[in-house]
Amino acid sequence: MEICYLLAFPDSYKGSAPAPEQFKGLIKDAPYFQPTDIDLVTLGEETILIEGYAVSTTRQRFDDRVQVVECHFELKDPFAHSVLSDRIKIQKALQTHYIPESFRSGGLFEDYSILLVQHAKPTPNKWLDKNSVAIATFIRSQRETLDKAEIEEILISRTHYSANEVTIVDWEGAVIIAPNGDYQSDIALLKIGNYQLLRYRMLDQSIEIMLDKINESFFQGRRRFRATRGMVRQIAEHRLEVMLDFERAEQNLLLIGDWYTAKLYETIQTELYLKDWKANVSGKLDNLQNIVQTIKDNFSMSWENLLDQLQMYIWLILLIGYIYLYFLDAGWITIP
Repeated sequence: MEICYLLAFPDSYKGSAPAPEQFKGLIKDAPYFQPTDIDLVTLGEETILIEGYAVSTTRQRFDDRVQVVECHFELKDPFAHSVLSDRIKIQKALQTHYIPESFRSGGLFEDYSILLVQHAKPTPNKWLDKNSVAIATFIRSQRETLDKAEIEEILISRTHYSANEVTIVDWEGAVIIAPNGDYQSDIALLKIGNYQLLRYRMLDQSIEIMLDKINESFFQGRRRFRATRGMVRQIAEHRLEVMLDFERAEQNLLLIGDWYTAKLYETIQTELYLKDWKANVSGKLDNLQNIVQTIKDNFSMSWENLLDQLQMYIWLILLIGYIYLYFLDAGWITIP
């Protein structure tokens, strides 16, 4: 059987990018919708040898922000415990080969395993039920046997395109059964799903970094810093950048097309908890907005207080000058 292993990690590109492409084979039926809002650029294809297995890879960059690597290799018996060690070694080697160390050590990447099945007899559903334990173990990459309730939970999200074609989606992996080998549309949707998940994670991390910076600048140490115009502007600009990035990520979800792809992508959103991540990031953006507004209000109050104090000092100087002139005019003070 064939394994498709996906990797996604941050990969910003600031240079002059080539013209974006469209997803190939995304929709099985007539493509009256395409995710044109995602700028896709193919970076290259290669075949590498890992642990004695030939692995063919295709690297693509999404929206000049995330690189997605699609890896394919074959295993004679992916359900065997002895083969599981080889699969894990291959996947770890692919992570080391493609993902920069900073993202690997920090865990800011996504990986996803897909089992591609062309022959599932007598029917896909009966084949899945018969091999339920092995399939669930494959998806979760575990040697231990899972309990019945967890196996049922893993195999419950089934999306059928026809009587002989079905896709199972779990948050750690998927199984695509297609007698004619038409896997690419489902793989494309799973790539988009993992891309969206990483985008939300990147946004979440960006907000956390900004909150830490605000906390360090204003609330830590013996003396609390006063807001400066430059600092307030920097925080507001960063928040605006995150908000625009969030809106951009949201727009990508609106252009998933025909009945099957829409249904499958709804399952992917559910299994990868994309809506929960969206709500989490949206809530943090709202909190950040309140914090920024509070800082602006305090900055305005501080500036007004400064002007009031300056005005008081000026009046005090004028008053002293007036008294001096009065005493001088009264002859109480003589100029030598």
